[in-house]
Amino acid sequence: NVSFRYDAEQEIHTLHNISLSARAGEHIALVGPSGSGKTTLTYLLARLYDADAGRILIDGHDVRDIALESLGQIVGMVTQESFLLHATIRENLRYGRPDAGDEELFEAARAAAIHDHIISLPEGYDTIVGERGYKLSGGQKQRIAIARAILKDPRILILDEATSALDTHSERLIQDALGRLSAGRTTFAIAHRLSTVLNADQILVLEAGQIVERGTHAQLLEAGGAYARLYAAQFENEGRENETLKMEESALTQ
Repeated sequence: NVSFRYDAEQEIHTLHNISLSARAGEHIALVGPSGSGKTTLTYLLARLYDADAGRILIDGHDVRDIALESLGQIVGMVTQESFLLHATIRENLRYGRPDAGDEELFEAARAAAIHDHIISLPEGYDTIVGERGYKLSGGQKQRIAIARAILKDPRILILDEATSALDTHSERLIQDALGRLSAGRTTFAIAHRLSTVLNADQILVLEAGQIVERGTHAQLLEAGGAYARLYAAQFENEGRENETLKMEESALTQ
């Protein structure tokens, strides 16, 4: 029964009476329209904010009773906008775990499909990425953030629409890397494309700060409710986009 609002003067809570449980290693997908409370829920899980009512427990311990440093070691996040320091790639990776050796860095970068690109750079792992990583593409920044999370080795992983702003090729690389990262970890993933949540153990559908549906992909499609409508609308749009692309490609070849 977790509730939360950003401002005490808000009449309507951003999250209202949220209840859920996740077993170790489960993949939980959060879906719903913009503004439904998906990102806010992940903020509470990582204790970027504290709930106004209710409790969030990890192994039976209230997150408010866990030291922030310890919680930071337990929870890892990969967000839509990856935060990189104005420093070398090596230093950015070690931000996840300062005591990591070089071979551990390389292994994490390989798992995130970014090692080959890094070693192709003149300065390799000593390349300065620039303020907020401006010298790298969006996909490269995301893969460095994923490598950093792999290196950190968190028990709980939060993915906040980590591929939504990328081109198709970059998205495919990053989805593969995210699959390796989330294997065996309790994962909460905010889904932009519903095709990425088909195998989730639980899908939670949020609307106006409340969970309105929960279940697997098959269960929710069969129910014919909010998730089924979102799914149908998204794939209808993607079908139209694919047809447009085919027509454009056909026109170019004539």
